[in-house]
Amino acid sequence: MKKENNEQDKGMAISMKGFKLLAIGLLVIISGFLLMIGGGSDDPAVFNTDMFDFQRLVAAPIVIICGIVIEVVAIMRVPRS
Repeated sequence: MKKENNEQDKGMAISMKGFKLLAIGLLVIISGFLLMIGGGSDDPAVFNTDMFDFQRLVAAPIVIICGIVIEVVAIMRVPRS
């Protein structure tokens, strides 16, 4: 019985589909951070309200959270044999 368990443990913990999901999740997280870029002012004496728009305050954090959920699913997913 001990020998049978050792034969089953030879597979990888994360399958190739899991690695693809990890890569997709990483790309989604990076795209969320790219959505946050910008909104500054060239002149420090002038206040720019572009940093308080929908893209940076709402859309980018939602995209990042979706990427984190994809990462968790990719890690917790049990590969079928």
